Amino acid sequence: YQRRVHGSLWAVALRTCSRSVSYNPITMPPKFDPNEIKYIFLRCFGGEPAGASSLAPKVGPLGLNAKKLADDIAKSTLKFKGLRVTVKLTVQNRAAQIDVVPSAASLVIKALAEPERDRKKEKNVKHNGNVSLEQVYDVARQMRPRSMAKTFAGTVKEILGTCVAIGCTVDKKHPKDLQKSIDNETLTTPSE
Repeated sequence: YQRRVHGSLWAVALRTCSRSVSYNPITMPPKFDPNEIKYIFLRCFGGEPAGASSLAPKVGPLGLNAKKLADDIAKSTLKFKGLRVTVKLTVQNRAAQIDVVPSAASLVIKALAEPERDRKKEKNVKHNGNVSLEQVYDVARQMRPRSMAKTFAGTVKEILGTCVAIGCTVDKKHPKDLQKSIDNETLTTPSE
């Protein structure tokens, strides 16, 4: 029900289970703390400016310029040109620090050393190259802190699974065969 208070219309408490909730329109949102650290994750193509239109609603309230930030992201992701990577923005005191957080797939595709391609013209590219086992170990070392595996061998198996999904071979062998040989302990992986 509604009741008039001092000439204005206010919604009065909703009654549920003998408990009442009231609305107080006078309270303001909390003040913005400049020393608070905020993390923003976004996916973008390496070497290309992130869409300022999608970035603006995320960083605008924090007092950052979306267009300038998109150009800075493009500069920091140049190593992964044409690949889709995750970018972590650490915002504190209206200053953003940009960290690239590559996925296992983008690291394996980068290890394939394929020529750059125009993603707008070439669609559904098959990555049927070959990577060495040592390159798989390097990717596994980079992914180790974010891996859910208990041992390094488990992380290597995760990366080999990524190779299966991408469609590339490892030392001219199918990655599933290498996973089986790790399970059978015929292939020993380094400790780290």
